[in-house]
Amino acid sequence: MKITPDCIVCNLNTGLMAMREVSDDEPFMKELTAEIMKLPAVQGLDWSITGSQLVELIFEKIIAASGNTDPFRRWKEQHNEKCLSMYPMLRNLIKESEEPLFTAVNLAILGNSIDPMGHEDAHDIEKAVRDSLKKTVSRSSFSDLKERLKQSTQVLYLGDNCGEIVYDKLLIETIKEQYDIDVVFVVRSRPALNDATMREAKLVGMDDVATVMKNGIDGPLPGTILSRCSQELRDLWSSADLVISKGGGNFDALDEEENLATPLYYLLMSKCIPYKEFFDIPLHYPILARALTAQQG
Repeated sequence: MKITPDCIVCNLNTGLMAMREVSDDEPFMKELTAEIMKLPAVQGLDWSITGSQLVELIFEKIIAASGNTDPFRRWKEQHNEKCLSMYPMLRNLIKESEEPLFTAVNLAILGNSIDPMGHEDAHDIEKAVRDSLKKTVSRSSFSDLKERLKQSTQVLYLGDNCGEIVYDKLLIETIKEQYDIDVVFVVRSRPALNDATMREAKLVGMDDVATVMKNGIDGPLPGTILSRCSQELRDLWSSADLVISKGGGNFDALDEEENLATPLYYLLMSKCIPYKEFFDIPLHYPILARALTAQQG
């Protein structure tokens, strides 16, 4: 999905948050902002790139100017720790559900929007989670994914944000409880926004439920461009029965890929107007959608 005016504003704001994490020196920030504003895409002169690619361009400048390769590391650690403290409650919520897999799928998507730092105690967090679960993916989309899982023995799962990966772990556990499936969880090779790298994935115990693999992309890209991934990952993509893609960054990049043959399902939130219009889903609702593959025409 190519950038829209919304993406420019959104990513500039994210860049500003990153700048404040690496420096409080106003002259430095003004100079760096001026450099970022020179990017053609930021000026509205290049609409041919995706949001993920724009983030990479902005963060390359922030990293080069500051020397900090992981501006959001503090955020990532805090969100992982808080979500891990929620793990027992979330696990019980799934087990007590009438349909555990449906609940786990919705939780995995909603985990991207439930801010564990914005609540004071466990009761507040549990209430926020239960309130969020009132919004669910469509039953038809879920049934389609469920049928595909029944036919699969190997799943490639593209990870997204820290904190959220605790919810991903719960979904993977639920899938493996119901089906005889091997799961490979893919993380960023280099820090990108607040996305999970190998370090954060292992800290939440993802390697206890799945094989964890780096994507091989040499850059702060919060997305998946297959031509930039390692050969190992591309080979695994081709041999997998199913690919699950989490988050907007992965969607933005993969939506531009051509000739995808392996069944691919997007799990993300309708966080902005471009996603709302693309998927025809109300704002702040979870999205489960199957990508059009080459075999489907």
